[in-house]
Amino acid sequence: MPQPALGASTVSKTLDPIRPTQEKPYPTPPSASFLATDLPPPASSKPFRAATLDWGGGECVQGGAGLPSDCPAPQAGCIPVLLSPRWELPFSEVIDWTKAVIIADERLPLQVLAALRDMLPSKILSLRQQTQFLWTTYFSSVEKVIHTTLEIVQDRIWGTSAHSSLMWNSPPGALLALPSFSTSLKDFPFYHLQQGSSPESSFSALIWVGVSGEPLLKLIQVVAGSRYCAQILILWSSEKPPPDRWPETTVPLTVIEGRRKASDRFFPYSDISTNAILSLDAHSSLSTSEVDFAFVVWQSFPERMVGFLTRNHFWDEASGAWSCSAEVANEFSMVLTTAAFYHRYYHTLFTYSLPKALRTMADDTPTCVDILMNFLVATVTKLPPIKVPYGRQLREAVPLAAEGPGPTPELQPLAQDCFSRVAAGFGHMPLVASRVRLDPVLFKDPVSVQRKKYRSLEKP
Repeated sequence: MPQPALGASTVSKTLDPIRPTQEKPYPTPPSASFLATDLPPPASSKPFRAATLDWGGGECVQGGAGLPSDCPAPQAGCIPVLLSPRWELPFSEVIDWTKAVIIADERLPLQVLAALRDMLPSKILSLRQQTQFLWTTYFSSVEKVIHTTLEIVQDRIWGTSAHSSLMWNSPPGALLALPSFSTSLKDFPFYHLQQGSSPESSFSALIWVGVSGEPLLKLIQVVAGSRYCAQILILWSSEKPPPDRWPETTVPLTVIEGRRKASDRFFPYSDISTNAILSLDAHSSLSTSEVDFAFVVWQSFPERMVGFLTRNHFWDEASGAWSCSAEVANEFSMVLTTAAFYHRYYHTLFTYSLPKALRTMADDTPTCVDILMNFLVATVTKLPPIKVPYGRQLREAVPLAAEGPGPTPELQPLAQDCFSRVAAGFGHMPLVASRVRLDPVLFKDPVSVQRKKYRSLEKP
């Protein structure tokens, strides 16, 4: 069964200038109001009279006779209060509604009101976030309801290979956890915290080569020197044939013949043996310490992208569209994949879940590939990427535009047009802005260099 596309089904001509949200997985609405309402009680039951609660500084309206057809409770992130435990809730076969709704006995109205007033703020927040997650993931559009229904039918057919309850009831949801990739939770980047597990302790370096040269050979030696590197894969997309001899390394080196398309670097190659991928361009210039520290950071945030060079997005009032900036600033929302760590699962989503029109756009306009990958990860995680420190040599590595994706001092008009087209293809702005950069302990502190673990990070 074809997987649901991540982009919008139609391209809107004008985007809604919604500002980025704060760094929260599923932020609650700004309003302090809580709307609690019940489903229609059995015919023999008497309707419960509506009441108003003062709940955490906001009002909670509880209805009892019926659920209005235009009730905004779920989409507003409010908590439904069900006064009958006998109702069958939507998709209850896979969704654990006890984490998102409050089920009470309609015969004890006074006790219900007292229990709601005494509920802890942490419990209220948890219920609201889960309600918001379920709504946006499975019920916010007719398309998602249909995809959810088909996914449940497919799970019945697959049996033991179906989605687990954790996949259905925790972000990013079962629709974005493709069983064709794996049926094991540890193979996905989203469930390590719930399971108390840790990501792998090694990574695969995937180096995209548009034009061969000396920097490539030096980069191979630097990456192979990392104690976490398990293998190096050279994605050869140059018109020239690859060299007959490669430098000797302590890790396996594999050459993959590319199709000379920008999207090749995000194809789920079977040669990749680890979940962690270090995506590099042949002209990227990093030190082994920078690679090691960035990977250690990624192990703490395996669902995010961890990179060195960043970009930021903003709403351009003059053109009435989203745009991005390459200026060095404290705030950012994208990292360039010419030097970034991410989970290999995003290769599967990029190839099989993105609309074909967006992948074709990346092939026709190579500068789009960085933007498209960042949009994909932000759509799935609803979190910003993470920036790590880099040396001066990386900023000086500026490959030719004809070679494909790479760091550039200024965004060309073609890249700006690509950004607005990708935003239109997704139908919304998923990127989340951040001002967080993670540095090693004692980074640039006035102490002896011998006390610092990543000493080369501060070398000019």
